[in-house]
Amino acid sequence: MASWLGGLGSGLGQSLGQVGDSLSSLTGQISSFTKDILLEGAEEVGDAATELHVSNSRLREIESINAAQKLENDRLKKVCSDLEEKHEAAELQIKQLSIEYRNQLQQKEVEISHLKARQNALQEQLQKVQTAAQTAQLGAGVLPAATASASYVPEVRHSSGFEGDDMDFGDIIWSQQEINRLSNEVSRLESEVDHWKQIAVSSKVQGTNDAEQSEICKLQNVVKELKQNLSQEIDEHQHELSVLQDAHRQKLVELSRRHREELREYEERIEELENRLQQDGVSTDAVDDPKITEQKKKAQSPDGGQVEELQVVKDLEDEIRKLNHQLSSAKAENKNLLKEQEFAKLEKIQIAQDYEKLKSDFDALQRSVAEQDALLKEQKQPQSKTSLPQDVVSLQQALLEAENEIARLSSLNQGLEKELTSAQHKHENILSSNTEDQNSEINQLRQDLERKEHELDESIAERETLIAELEELDKQNQEATQHMITLKEQLSKQHTETDSIIKQLKLDIDCERKKVSELETEKMKAIKELDSQKEKLSHCSYALNDLHITKQQLQDNIKDLQEQLRKAHECNSQSKKEIEELQQRLKEREEELHVSLSKLTEKSNEESNHTCQDLILKDREVEIAKLQNDVSENKRINEDLQKSLSNLRIENGKLMAAIEELKQELSDAISEKKKVHLEKDTLVEALKMEKRQLESELNETEKRLLEQARNYEKTIEDLSKARSMDTSALQLEHERLVKLHQEKDFKLAELKKTIEQMELDHQETKEMLTTSLGGQKQLTDLIKEKEVFIEKYKNQALQAKQELEEYMKVSKKQDVLKQNLEEKDRSLAVMKEENNHLKEEIERLKDQQSRSTPVVEPKTLDIIIELESEVTQLKVIKSNLEEEIKVLKNTIEDQNQATVKLQQSLQEQRKEIDESKLQCQQMNVTHERLFLEKDEEIKNLQKTIEQIKTQLHKERQIIQTDASDLFQETKVQTLNGENGNEKHDLSKAEIERLVKGIKEREMEIKLLNEKNVSLSQQIDQLSKDEVGKLNRIIQEKDLEIQALNARVSSASYRQDVLSLQQQLQAYVLEREQVLAVLSEKTRENSQLKTEYRNIMDMVAAKEAALVRLQEENRRLSNRSENSSQEMSRETIQNLSRIIREKDIEIDALSQKCQTLLTVLQTSSTGADNGAGGVNSNQFEELLQERDKLKQQVKKMEEWKQQVITTVQNMQHESAHLQEELHRLQAQISVESDSTSRLQVDYNGLIQSYEQNEKKLKSFSQELAQVQHSIGQLYSTKDLLLSKLDLVTPSVATAATVSQLSGVQCSPPEALSEESKLLQNELEQLKKKLQEKDSTIRILQENNQRLSDSVATASEIERKSQEGTESEMRQIKEKHDVLQKSLREKDILIKSKSDQLLSVSENLSNKENENELLKQAVTNLKERNLILEMDIRKLKEENEKIVARCREKETEFRALQETNMQFSMMLKEKEFESHSMKEKALAFEKLLKDKEQGKTGELNQLLNEVKSMQEKAVTFQQERDQVMVALKQKQMESSALQSEVQHLHEKEQRLNQELERLRNHLLEMEDSYTREALAAEDREVKLRKKVLILEEKLASSSTAVENASHQASLQVESLQEQLNLVSKQRDETMLQLTISQDQVKQYALSLANLQMVLEQFQQEEKAMYSAELERHQKQSAEWKKKAENLEEKVVSLQESLEEANAALDAASRLTEQLDIKEEQIEELKKEGEVRREMLEDMQNKLMNLMNSTEGKVDKLLMRNLFIGHFHTPKNKRLEVLRLMGSILGLKKEELDQLLSEEQRGVTRWVTGWLGGGAGSKSVPSTPLRPTHQNIFNSSFSELFVKFLETESSPSLPPPKLSVHHMKPLGAAGTGKTSSTPPNSQMQDSPVSGMGRRPDANPFLAPRSAAVPLITPASSSGHLLMKPISDALPTFTPLPVSSDASAGAVLKDLLKQ
Repeated sequence: MASWLGGLGSGLGQSLGQVGDSLSSLTGQISSFTKDILLEGAEEVGDAATELHVSNSRLREIESINAAQKLENDRLKKVCSDLEEKHEAAELQIKQLSIEYRNQLQQKEVEISHLKARQNALQEQLQKVQTAAQTAQLGAGVLPAATASASYVPEVRHSSGFEGDDMDFGDIIWSQQEINRLSNEVSRLESEVDHWKQIAVSSKVQGTNDAEQSEICKLQNVVKELKQNLSQEIDEHQHELSVLQDAHRQKLVELSRRHREELREYEERIEELENRLQQDGVSTDAVDDPKITEQKKKAQSPDGGQVEELQVVKDLEDEIRKLNHQLSSAKAENKNLLKEQEFAKLEKIQIAQDYEKLKSDFDALQRSVAEQDALLKEQKQPQSKTSLPQDVVSLQQALLEAENEIARLSSLNQGLEKELTSAQHKHENILSSNTEDQNSEINQLRQDLERKEHELDESIAERETLIAELEELDKQNQEATQHMITLKEQLSKQHTETDSIIKQLKLDIDCERKKVSELETEKMKAIKELDSQKEKLSHCSYALNDLHITKQQLQDNIKDLQEQLRKAHECNSQSKKEIEELQQRLKEREEELHVSLSKLTEKSNEESNHTCQDLILKDREVEIAKLQNDVSENKRINEDLQKSLSNLRIENGKLMAAIEELKQELSDAISEKKKVHLEKDTLVEALKMEKRQLESELNETEKRLLEQARNYEKTIEDLSKARSMDTSALQLEHERLVKLHQEKDFKLAELKKTIEQMELDHQETKEMLTTSLGGQKQLTDLIKEKEVFIEKYKNQALQAKQELEEYMKVSKKQDVLKQNLEEKDRSLAVMKEENNHLKEEIERLKDQQSRSTPVVEPKTLDIIIELESEVTQLKVIKSNLEEEIKVLKNTIEDQNQATVKLQQSLQEQRKEIDESKLQCQQMNVTHERLFLEKDEEIKNLQKTIEQIKTQLHKERQIIQTDASDLFQETKVQTLNGENGNEKHDLSKAEIERLVKGIKEREMEIKLLNEKNVSLSQQIDQLSKDEVGKLNRIIQEKDLEIQALNARVSSASYRQDVLSLQQQLQAYVLEREQVLAVLSEKTRENSQLKTEYRNIMDMVAAKEAALVRLQEENRRLSNRSENSSQEMSRETIQNLSRIIREKDIEIDALSQKCQTLLTVLQTSSTGADNGAGGVNSNQFEELLQERDKLKQQVKKMEEWKQQVITTVQNMQHESAHLQEELHRLQAQISVESDSTSRLQVDYNGLIQSYEQNEKKLKSFSQELAQVQHSIGQLYSTKDLLLSKLDLVTPSVATAATVSQLSGVQCSPPEALSEESKLLQNELEQLKKKLQEKDSTIRILQENNQRLSDSVATASEIERKSQEGTESEMRQIKEKHDVLQKSLREKDILIKSKSDQLLSVSENLSNKENENELLKQAVTNLKERNLILEMDIRKLKEENEKIVARCREKETEFRALQETNMQFSMMLKEKEFESHSMKEKALAFEKLLKDKEQGKTGELNQLLNEVKSMQEKAVTFQQERDQVMVALKQKQMESSALQSEVQHLHEKEQRLNQELERLRNHLLEMEDSYTREALAAEDREVKLRKKVLILEEKLASSSTAVENASHQASLQVESLQEQLNLVSKQRDETMLQLTISQDQVKQYALSLANLQMVLEQFQQEEKAMYSAELERHQKQSAEWKKKAENLEEKVVSLQESLEEANAALDAASRLTEQLDIKEEQIEELKKEGEVRREMLEDMQNKLMNLMNSTEGKVDKLLMRNLFIGHFHTPKNKRLEVLRLMGSILGLKKEELDQLLSEEQRGVTRWVTGWLGGGAGSKSVPSTPLRPTHQNIFNSSFSELFVKFLETESSPSLPPPKLSVHHMKPLGAAGTGKTSSTPPNSQMQDSPVSGMGRRPDANPFLAPRSAAVPLITPASSSGHLLMKPISDALPTFTPLPVSSDASAGAVLKDLLKQ
């Protein structure tokens, strides 16, 4: 990772360096470009033809450079884009890595803390265990070791607080090592803890051998200490190893880095030297020859050569020193490398030593471990031995315990051994891994060292070779440097040229962007027009036949046009050569077009298979378009040709005229010739440009024709034969059109797709709107309120508009005043220039006065007076202007104040609007909340009604399942609803959690309500009268449910509508914000445009002023020409102007030379000097006034510029501040909205929470009431059960009474008749019983039918419930579908919001780019300023140098003059000396003559000589004066020539600038004309119709003439523009100076702005930080509140769960109650049936009692008699007494009978009952298991018990179905027999009888005396038989002992 990041960083650094180099080169190019512009015109050629050649060559060079620069630009753009992508990718990766590393570090810190805690805990456990073991074993003997072991805590070297991404990878590795070490220590401590635990256990078991154990403990402590030392040493060694490895790696890395750097340097130097060798290989030969020649010359000239040789020797010595220094540095580097190698070897040796030490430590540790193992084994043996006891008795008792403990200890020992072995293995593995790692690392290090040594040797060898090469290369380097310097100069020139080209390219790019935007708009128009044409084409199919006829006519026309074209080609034969070159390029592009067209045709063929009809229509369209294009193109070609012809004719005419003018001007003057030449050149260039334009237009037309011809080869095969060269051009045009058509078709298809998508979106929006229409009714009130607000704001806006209009009027007035000011400024400037001109004229006149005779003086004085009057007028005007300026200043200040007030009022209005918006938003929020609460209430009502419905009709299981399902569904619905209404804020999400909890609460409360309602309804169900009412209520509820369903559907839609409306409002707001930003940008653009226009107006005004000045200059010059009549020609006039300017300088010199001229002009110049002095004084005053005026004007201009700049700065600052204010206001409004919403939500939550608490309290009260009612129900149920139980024993008592009465009323007589009667009655009774059974069966069947009907009804109800459930499911499904659609729309809205965000991001990016561009512009402006400052400095220096040169020239002239004078003096002296010599000779001759005696002649000769001498002197003086004048004139002429050359240079420069401006203008016009032509062509193509073709054919000739006329007009306009450009030239120079001043002021204002901006940013940062802290605090508080609320919600949920559990139990109880109540009702019915049966039976029994009174049953007597004989003799008297009591005998009579002898009685009895009973042997009744001691009881007791058992009739149990029996859960018939579940059964003696539930419940109760089975069926008597189990018995209620049947019988016995 580190290497990767390093690579990335190096790549970024290189790329940034490249970018920086490119930027520096750009700046250098800009500077050089400006220098070149300033130094333009250095290369100037005399002739126009050579200038043309130079300009052409320059153009070519510039084009080549331009292409190269374009390529470089593209490459740099690609590099920039790649670097930006790399940068972004790197940033992302770095962020991800930093996040990952942070997470890892946090995890590791947590692990470390856990491990530390675990370590501390384990250490504490160790200490505890050690203390325990020591107390058990030694007491306090081994404490110090334990403390030592416990005190060993590893040092923590790492601070846990990682901060940010400052962590290194080394730190991460170190933390991993730390974690591993801590885990190892933890495992070690755990093993020690286990060991000590084992020791403690063993110490508890084995208390003997204390001495051995103490030794063992000591040894163990020793072992622990050794282990600790070992671990410490291992850690230390590992740490040292890691340190050494790190140091070694660092050294290796440094060595390798140095080595690589050196190698790179050497390689780079070698490459450079090789390149120089290759470059200079050719030049060296050429260079050597001149060197040789120079040496020869030096040899010839020894004096100069020696000095040069000495210098060469010195240079060579310096080079030798440098080489020696390099050698010494290389040797030092070698030494350093050798030292580092030695260090590495030493480190190797140290590592080996450490390794050996570690090995020895490891061996020692292994030995100690082996010794410890042996010791442990020895310890285990005595431990097992010591377990043997000494006492035998204690052994026998503790044997079992010892065996168990031994088994446990053996298992522990095995575990210990395993752990020891595993620990040993681990230790060995660790050590082996450590040693292996160390060995591998050492081997790697050795290999690296060997490699490095090898590389060192190689590098040393390379160094030696390189040194040798360096010596040679240094020599070559010196030669190459000169060549490099020249190359650098050339490159700098190229850079300047490329800079200019880049600027032009930027301008072209901007123009092209504008064109692209215009083309896009034209595209949209064309698409619309295409759609309209397609509609029209369907109607045009009928007109195709007519078109075919017109086609033939058009072909004829085309033939005629072709002939015309041929003629035109003959005229343009010269231009065709250039066209052919362009055609070659076109062909290459055409081939590319063919490839693309073939692809397109393949695609179109694929599409044609699908759409055949479309193809037919397209063919027709193509034919029509073809015909249109053919005609239009032919017309265009005609027009172009005619234009070209007319232009050529006009050009020829103009050239002829120009030639004539030139001839005339040549005769006039040479200067005019030059001017005409220049004009001619410009005309030629303009004509050439026009020619090129025409040629380019012809080329374009040919291209189009070629494209069309290629596309429609099938249709134009006939035409192609007739055509020659031009058909290819038509084909090209056709192809281009087809391509355009296809492109437009593709665009149409794309547009159709987009339209379909838009239609889909439109449909969706329509659906949304249709849904929103339902909710608009509720929003009408809100809208009304808002309308009131809007009206208020409208009124405010109207007021603001009125104010704005007033301010606009004021601003217009201001503009008018500004214009007036500007006009005044212009007039001032004009006046100043007039002043200057007048002053110059005054000076000229002075000169003339000084030179001319005193006759001319009055005229000059008049002129001076006029000038002075003009100056006074100008002063007055100036004062007026200053007053006007002051007034304007005051007005500007007032207007500034008014604008400030306006801004304040606007800000206040904005604040009011924001406040009103906030109020509206709050109103919206409250209304939305109300709607949501109402929707929730409706939903809850619906749910309650549904649950009531379900609980009415469902059974128990269905109720349970549906209750849970409903609960879940409601939860899901609430959750879904909340998800639907989710918002993205975190605080809102937390509040929504609370809302969810409260909603769940409300749902649970509602469930409790519903259950309460169901309970109350079930209680009401018990009463039969209220069932009808319930049905009605259910019907009403169903109706309400239906109404609520309808409402719910609409409510859900309303919710969706509300949410969507909210989102729509949010999007609308965002859109408005974006539009506001765009509008601000447009405003800024419009402001800039207006400023630009104002500047242009200013420039135009200044240009006009310049034009005026030039005209005035011409007038003045004309006047001066008229005044000076001597100079007639124009050439002399021009020279005279220059001479006048120079005369002023000459006058200044003449004043210095007045001392020389005073001798010559003494008398005449006195008056002239006086006049000149006056004039000079006046001139000085005028000059001073002019300077003052200039200074004041400059000050005024500077002040005006400063005001403009300050106003602009203020505007910019105000715009920025307003933008920032808007942003801040938007942020604050958003935050305030969110806070207000949060507060409102919080208040609503608190209110809902309080309401829920109140509802809970009310529901708890209702629950208590319900529980109370349930308790009352239970009590009523118990009462009913007790009543039922009371009913059953009354029946039983009646039965017993009847039996007893039957027994009592049986008389002792046994009559056969009575028995027969009884049998008949019995039979009747049997019949009646059978009838009753049949009726019972019928009733049973009816019961079954009723149960079946009930079952069917329940099934029907179930089906209806299922139907309702299905409906509910359908409703739920619809709801889910709606929710899905809602989610989809939410997703759509999110996508749209994402798109909006992306758009806004793009906007922000564009703004950032704009800002960057602005910064770049400002930087360029600063650079411009700097360059301009440099230029100014250079100009000033140049001016100074020029001034110095002039001064020196003047001095030189003065010296020359003095020299001339001296030479004249010398010549005079020489002449005098010569004359003296001649005089001497003459004297000698005279002497000789005297000697000879000729005195007269001598005198004559002397006189002649004197006269001759005087003449010679005069001649010499005249000659000297003439020479001086000649030389002065020569000097003046030379100065004038130099000035003329300077002016020529200036003219040439200006001409070059003119040409450049002309070219630029022409290029701009070309581009604009091309664009206009393209736009016109498109419009013509689209708008042409088939009907207008013939008319246009007719009007083509007129159009050609119009075009030619227009072309001529254009040429004239171009000439006018050329004249204007010449005028603008001078104006631009003035603008330059003004702009430079402005630039300075802008720089100052920029600096101020930057300072203000920095301060503002700092303040903003502080504000933002404070606001951030405040918001963070608020968020923390909200989080705390949310957590508290969550805790409350959790507690409430727990209580709710408990309440739910209680409610479930209550529901179960209610279900059981329902079942029991149903059973009670059935039992009541059966009880009524039984009562009726009982009443019948009682009546019958009463009849029987009445009939059987006084009769005795035979069977009974028989049984008694037989029982008497079976009884023992002791108890026979009791039997006789019983028999007597039955027969009605009194006690006394019985006693008397028994007191007599027994014989009589017995005999009588036996005799009475003799034969019947003796034979029969009845088996005794089997005894029941309950009666155990039956043997001991007497017969009477047995008899009484028998009667009791027989006489207790049991009511049959009611027949209940198994379904109803099961839920009661009774084992027997305890509940079915209608006995209470209490402990009442215990008292009944026959409790076991109720076992069989299968008994027939509908058998009637019978007496024991009445036999139900005939005697024949049974072998014995009924009394003797056991009671059949088939007969059911009802256990009687416990009645008091007095009321029982047994007591009655006992009474009988007592009697």
